[in-house]
Amino acid sequence: MLIHQDMKMAEVIHLNHHLLHVINRFGIQLGYGEKTVSQLCQAHDIPLSFFLEIVNTFHDPSYFPIENMLQFKASLLINYLHQTHRYYLDFRIPEIANYIKRLSDDKAFSEDIKGLLQHFFNQYTSELTTHINKEEQRVYPYVLELERFLSSEHSDQALIQRLKAYSIHEYEEDHDDVEAKLFDLKNILIKYIPEPTDSRILNLILHELFELERDLNNHAHIEDLILVPIVDKMEQAFHARTVSS
Repeated sequence: MLIHQDMKMAEVIHLNHHLLHVINRFGIQLGYGEKTVSQLCQAHDIPLSFFLEIVNTFHDPSYFPIENMLQFKASLLINYLHQTHRYYLDFRIPEIANYIKRLSDDKAFSEDIKGLLQHFFNQYTSELTTHINKEEQRVYPYVLELERFLSSEHSDQALIQRLKAYSIHEYEEDHDDVEAKLFDLKNILIKYIPEPTDSRILNLILHELFELERDLNNHAHIEDLILVPIVDKMEQAFHARTVSS
């Protein structure tokens, strides 16, 4: 069952509570009352079709309407992806770090085990942060500048040369794979951590890591299968317009 515009937002959460953090990224917070998805999107100035496609890709793993999503403006995707990055760095990673600290405080663990666990978590955090910073500092500003250029009539030569110096295909080639380090971290917890005093905290960490992995996979699909083709088409329009510049 897909989410549709006439559903009450409260019903959406009852249907799939995992969507709560996705909905939050659009600036829609709890306190929905009896408002429908359509009403809340209108109140927050969110394109309804974009909201529904994003939410449904999380709700149903088999649902990924590439053709529909390729019609959206790149800036819409960038704004959503930016909010997702903030969610990872400002909430999800610090939350997992707190759980790992609690696990590391367990007296049943040797200093070697504590060090190993912290080392792999720090490695993963560093890899993810580096990946996000590349997108935030290089890729996303480039895409937004490209979109602004194509929507204007101006021909700023400095901007044209700046845009010519980069391509979305460089991003594809330099799209760091953070999955391996996340797998290593999960594997350590599953296979090698001795039984803690309270196993619930270990289960909680694993649950959070698997949830993060699912979220990151969806995030990567949006970037690779939607954003990159949209920008590729924009670049073709850019080069056709500036061929003599």
